[in-house]
Amino acid sequence: MITARVATATDADAIWAILEPVIRAGETYAFDRALPRDAALAYWMGLDRTTLVAVDGTGLVLGTYTLRANQAGGGAHVANCGYMVAGHAARRGVGRIMAEDSFARARAEGFTAMQFNFVIASNTRAIALWQSLGFAIIGRQPAAFTHPRLGPVDALIMHRVL
Repeated sequence: MITARVATATDADAIWAILEPVIRAGETYAFDRALPRDAALAYWMGLDRTTLVAVDGTGLVLGTYTLRANQAGGGAHVANCGYMVAGHAARRGVGRIMAEDSFARARAEGFTAMQFNFVIASNTRAIALWQSLGFAIIGRQPAAFTHPRLGPVDALIMHRVL
């Protein structure tokens, strides 16, 4: 059984093992591909967000996600999340489990909607997952992301009510 729990400092190595290949590939997140470990972890585990890990029954970390307000002030009722799954755990439903957990946590924290601001249009697996979970594409930023193999690709804004 896969469950999500709040990450602790002792999860940093496991989280970095998930973040690093995604960041270095540069295909699905707008991070500097040379981002150092400490800077990546400081961002992912920042004080302005809750960082969680998905673990299996043995405690092995299979994925990680962050939950925070998408904007401050008048926009603070809309949540934003980022999700990454370990390569060894791909296609096991970890992303869906983390997403469903994030919806419940966001509702419990008083959020009324969730928005993803920069979904890379070539990340078709993620887009299919988000749409299957009720997200709609509400905006498109033409050629907003430079993909390392595909060149300029669009970035999508996706939204759902919680």
